[in-house]
Amino acid sequence: MRRWLGKTEVVLGNHSDRLNAINIFPVADGDTGTNLYLTARAAFGALDDSPAGNTEAGADVGAVLAHAGQAAIEQARGNSGTLLAVFLCAAAEPLAGKTRLSAPLLAAALHRAQIRAWSALSEPVSGTMLSVLEAAAHAAQAVDATQNGDDSNHALGLALDAVVEAAFQAVVRTEDQLAPLHDAHVVDAGGVGMLLVLDCLRSAVLGEELQDELLDGLHGYQLQDPHIHQHMPADDGVEVMCTIDLLPLDAAILRQRLDEMGDSVIMSQVGSSANHHQDDDSAAEVRYRWRVHVHVPDPEPAVALIRSLGEPTDLAVSQLAVPREPAAVQDAGPAAHPSPHEH
Repeated sequence: MRRWLGKTEVVLGNHSDRLNAINIFPVADGDTGTNLYLTARAAFGALDDSPAGNTEAGADVGAVLAHAGQAAIEQARGNSGTLLAVFLCAAAEPLAGKTRLSAPLLAAALHRAQIRAWSALSEPVSGTMLSVLEAAAHAAQAVDATQNGDDSNHALGLALDAVVEAAFQAVVRTEDQLAPLHDAHVVDAGGVGMLLVLDCLRSAVLGEELQDELLDGLHGYQLQDPHIHQHMPADDGVEVMCTIDLLPLDAAILRQRLDEMGDSVIMSQVGSSANHHQDDDSAAEVRYRWRVHVHVPDPEPAVALIRSLGEPTDLAVSQLAVPREPAAVQDAGPAAHPSPHEH
């Protein structure tokens, strides 16, 4: 798990420029690569101070991944970063208490992750990283069924090979699944990011090199290709993100109202809060912690709505037309930011 997350951070840093260059959906703001990289950096960085690295918990692959996923979702950036964080948190659940990854566990983890990722969005769309994750999950389940639940390393290798191949084919299909991608003749940036994450998992587990040749035929992804989003009309809206503790009913209300105000609504539960209220009937009303993301024309109504339901933390409002922290990748140092195909 550590090796996978560390490799993912470096590879997404290496590829951030090209991912930004083809980022035109859902908003042509050219920051998908940066958002994925910064979210992955938060996930891996959390392991530096994690007790899971040097105690008995270090043998629990689910605990390691859950700790990283929690940090990622608290610091997630944009649509793509939020979905990556949801993926990590959800994939950790079937791995809890397990000391090694196997083909059956991989299938369970990817299945859980794709369900959680699709349900996190109010309006999930095919032709995105959701489709890539779904294809990967189905491939893992198919191999597991063929191998009759074999938990050997050999079966795991077969499953990982199938997962990456299915993810690649799903990325290729994105170009014809979304009209903006088809018109621009590019594949989905978030989809490529998910492919890279899955190939990093394969590489880390099997001790093999990344399959760079997978990327050679992807439309719009070559070094000489232009930054597509620079020729798109600017989006005047803003992105609002926060973390907040909510009662279940309030969470449903917030999702419905945000759907009315804007789009790209993502709400993902990240665990229960310690704050709860005991009513007269001694039934506990538990507040759950949520990561909230939405694109709106004007932030003030959305922020006011959020504050009316609870006290948000990590509240951030960003202009969609301006990529966030465009130089952030370079902060990782020269080793983490060579040309996109150097690993």
